[in-house]
Amino acid sequence: MRIDKFLKNARIIKRRQVAKEACENGRVKINEKEAKPGSLVEEGDIVEVVFGKSNLKFRVLNLIDGAKKNDAFSMYEVIDE
Repeated sequence: MRIDKFLKNARIIKRRQVAKEACENGRVKINEKEAKPGSLVEEGDIVEVVFGKSNLKFRVLNLIDGAKKNDAFSMYEVIDE
């Protein structure tokens, strides 16, 4: 699944266009590598998203296309560092 679509489906970023812009501006990394909007994400990948002054680092658990609100939180687990 594309990273911009994953971020929207998992409800980490509300709109896919905003997720795309975050990737284009270098604020999203997959396994320590800068991600482009079309970069593929797989189960087990570590993703880091920079939101202004805060970071969100998480592990991808499930890839659910068209996830419902209740399913969105089962798509990833937050990693504390």
